[in-house]
Amino acid sequence: MNEIKSHWKKWVYWFLFSVAVIIVYKAFDNFTDVLNAIGTFFGVITPFLVGIFIAYLLYLPCRKIEKHLNNSKFRFVRAKSRILSVAIVYIITLLLLVVLIMFIFPIILQGVKDLIINIPTYFEQTVQRINDLPEDSFIKSGAMDQMLEALKNFDIKQYFQLDKILGYVSSAISAVFSIVDVFIAVVVSIYILVERSQILNFLRKFVYAVFPEKTYYIIEKYFHSSNEIFFRFITSQFLDAIIVGSLVTIALFIMGVEYAPVLGFFIGLFNMIPYFGAIIATVISAIIVWITGGLSQVIWMVIVVIILQQIDANIINPKIVGKSLKISPLLVIFSVTVGGAFFGVFGMFIAVPIIAVVKILVEDYVDYKLAMKLANEEQED
Repeated sequence: MNEIKSHWKKWVYWFLFSVAVIIVYKAFDNFTDVLNAIGTFFGVITPFLVGIFIAYLLYLPCRKIEKHLNNSKFRFVRAKSRILSVAIVYIITLLLLVVLIMFIFPIILQGVKDLIINIPTYFEQTVQRINDLPEDSFIKSGAMDQMLEALKNFDIKQYFQLDKILGYVSSAISAVFSIVDVFIAVVVSIYILVERSQILNFLRKFVYAVFPEKTYYIIEKYFHSSNEIFFRFITSQFLDAIIVGSLVTIALFIMGVEYAPVLGFFIGLFNMIPYFGAIIATVISAIIVWITGGLSQVIWMVIVVIILQQIDANIINPKIVGKSLKISPLLVIFSVTVGGAFFGVFGMFIAVPIIAVVKILVEDYVDYKLAMKLANEEQED
């Protein structure tokens, strides 16, 4: 009987192995079709992923409002606190979006439009400024002179035609956001927020049923740690970007800098990327201000932005973030560099919370191995 069972297991093993080999072969034989199928799959689930992300961002305000509603004197409000909290958060979010779309976005978009239209003119003015420099200046010497000669012959107008750029932007927006996808994402996010207790309980039961008890508690521990890190980082960086962008916009507007709303939005957005974001945004903004306003204005602009960024780094950001992620600057720079190299701007943004989770895992593993080693040494003694 045992011999028959052993042969049966062996035949099942080889059968499954053969099926796996055939699947892998067919996958590589029809690699283009496989990639198309994967792309279609992710295209289908994208609204669901967006809905999960929206629910993730709105979870904390929903929880806080629900907590206040649970203390209400009205029994109906207490009984429907979860649904009412979600409704209140979505009404507030909708009002904010209306304000952004009607008042803030038009100003930024108009600034971007004007900048794109005027870029060829600014380019020609910059080339003329360089031509007017003395022949013995540093910019006109050696390799720089060859670069400038190539710059003079560069036809920038073919790359900055407003109709083409608006067409690219419109196509990109249409590809990412459609009415159906937005509707599905909103519905998914509402369902997740309303039914979050049931969803989490099911996931706990599933993990507890599949894994051993010790593994279950380990997964639960790191799930909560990772969730806290990601939520705190994403929400705090987003709020911090709004504050920094608003302060920079106001400061540049007072200074009379052209395209102040665009530059403030740009600096605030890139400020979400630790270390590199502030540097990249400041350098690009300085070039634009130098082209549009001259050297004296760019010097004052850089000084003001650096002061505001220092205020943010030492006062605003710590207040918003609260408890630090406890990551060394070297590790942050390393993670942002690697994340940007593999996944672009999105990788630079998400690299810090990921490396924070990895750091916790590595530290716990090292502590566990050290404890085991010390225990073995004590037993030997």
